[in-house]
Amino acid sequence: MLLAQRRSPAFLAAFAAIFLAVASLFALPSDTLTGSSVRVRAVGPITVEVYRISHYMEQLPATKSKQAVVDMDTQKRFVLTMLRDVDRESIVKALRDAYAANGYVDEAKVGRFMAAFKGDLAKGTEVTITYDPAAKTTTITAGGASATVGGVDFMKATWRIWFGKIDQPRLGDELIAKLP
Repeated sequence: MLLAQRRSPAFLAAFAAIFLAVASLFALPSDTLTGSSVRVRAVGPITVEVYRISHYMEQLPATKSKQAVVDMDTQKRFVLTMLRDVDRESIVKALRDAYAANGYVDEAKVGRFMAAFKGDLAKGTEVTITYDPAAKTTTITAGGASATVGGVDFMKATWRIWFGKIDQPRLGDELIAKLP
């Protein structure tokens, strides 16, 4: 008799339960990709690719608009992958300038967020920015360090960096291109 035929239904059920539990550890989040783009920086006549960015949401807004994405209080995240080396001072200045351009002036929260940047970001480094609607917190992870800032106001200010006033407006459009 084959070994598989001698297995009891209880053994098979236990094996299936263990298999599913282990598989769930490696499951991808249920977030939906809303779009991707590349952030570029013009240096004179030359355009340099800085990072690839993708945006994900657990629930999608009723309307396809950047403002609806900013306002929606749901699990959402950005994933940035550096396409070149960027020094700490440049990334921190760019983000601080983006908060200011979008009218966000809470320096204490911005400073706490920038604390995640402990050093330069090498090509290939991944930066994630995640909003947790249950805790009302925005967390950034950059090169192994992280920082968490509370408040829906801060989440909206952070999402406006890419969906609000930006010198590359098509980037925000591309980040919602996959919304229905």
